[in-house]
Amino acid sequence: MYRALFHLVLRRLDPERVHRLAQRLLRLVRASRSGRRLLALWVGPADPALQVEALGRTFPSPLGVAAGLDKDGSWFEDLIALGFGFVEVGTVTARPQPGNPSPRIVRVIAQRALVNWMGFPNPGAQAVASRLVGRPPELVVGVNVGKSRAASVEATAADYRDSIRQVAPLADYIAVNVSSPNTPGLRELQAPERLRDLIGQIRAELEALDRRVPVLVKIAPDLTNEQLDAIGNLAVELELDGIVAVNTTLTRVGDGTQTGGLSGPPLAGRALEVLRRLRGITGDRLTLVSVGGVESAEDVWDRLRAGATLVQAYTGFVYGGPGWPRQINRQLVRRIRQAGYASVRDLLGADASTAAGRAELTS
Repeated sequence: MYRALFHLVLRRLDPERVHRLAQRLLRLVRASRSGRRLLALWVGPADPALQVEALGRTFPSPLGVAAGLDKDGSWFEDLIALGFGFVEVGTVTARPQPGNPSPRIVRVIAQRALVNWMGFPNPGAQAVASRLVGRPPELVVGVNVGKSRAASVEATAADYRDSIRQVAPLADYIAVNVSSPNTPGLRELQAPERLRDLIGQIRAELEALDRRVPVLVKIAPDLTNEQLDAIGNLAVELELDGIVAVNTTLTRVGDGTQTGGLSGPPLAGRALEVLRRLRGITGDRLTLVSVGGVESAEDVWDRLRAGATLVQAYTGFVYGGPGWPRQINRQLVRRIRQAGYASVRDLLGADASTAAGRAELTS
C-alpha cells in the first residue's frame, strides 16, 4: 500500500513536505490512547532475540534511526513506537540555524537513494535538550552534535563544548559529527591530531559536568583506507566508546545531481568495506554502528556479522514507509532462527571472528 502511495502521490511532492506530513500523521495516530494501542498491536512486542547490550544500555533491537531524520528531537518517541530500537537525534548545533535554502533534498528514485545538502537545520542544543527532558527512561536516544556554521575555526572546540553542555545530561550517547559534506571545513576535523584535540575538549566538558556518557565519532565514507586506519587506531588509543560509520558520500554513481551527500543503496558497498576495515583494527574493543544503504533484513544481518553491534537506517525507511522497521525486525528474527542462533547477540562479529581464526591458522 505504501509503495503505491509513494509512486502515485508522494514522489511528486517535495521530500521535506512529505517528511513533515509523515511526522504529523504519526503524531496524530499516537495522540489518543486507542491510536497508541492499535499501533502497538500492529507493531507487536519486541522479540527478546533482538536485544543487544551496548554503550551501557539494552537496545530492544539493533536497528535504529540515523541522525538526520529527527533533526530537532521532536518525534523520537513516535519513531521508536514503529519498532526502531533507538533514535539518534540531530545533527544538533550549539546555535539555532536554518540550514541551506530549500529545496535541499533530491530523490534519486532509480537507485532508491537521496542527495541532501541540508546544512544542519535545527533549533539549537538548548531547544533540543528541552525536548529530551522527561522522556521515558526505557527509550534509547543518542544525540548527534556538529559544528555551528557561524562558528570560526578557532571557536570549533568551544562550539562543540557548548552543545555538549546542553545535551549530554539527557543523552544515552553522544555522536560527534565530523563528517557531513554540507558544512564547510567540517571533514577536516577527521585528521587525527585535530580529532584528538576535539575529543579531549569534549571529555573535559563531560568531566566538568560530572557526566559519564559514551562518546562516539561519526566518520565519512570518502576517507582513504590509510585515513580509516589512522582513525581506528586513534579510537583504540583514546578508548573511544564507538564509531558511527558512515555519513553520506560525495561520490556519485551517475545520478547527475548537484553537490550534496548521497545516501541509500549506492553507499552500501563502501559502508560495508569501512565497517570490515574498522573491525579489523578495533576488534571488539568498541561499539561499531553501521549506517549507509541499509534496505533489508539481509543488510542488517550482514552488518552485524561483519562487526557492527548496532545498525542505523534513514533512506531505507524513507522509501520503505512506516511498516519498514516492523518488517525488518520480523525478517531478522526469522533469519536468526533459521541459522540456528538463539539471539542476535550470537552472530555479532561472526564473520570477523571467522576471518581472524583463519588468519591464525595460516600464520
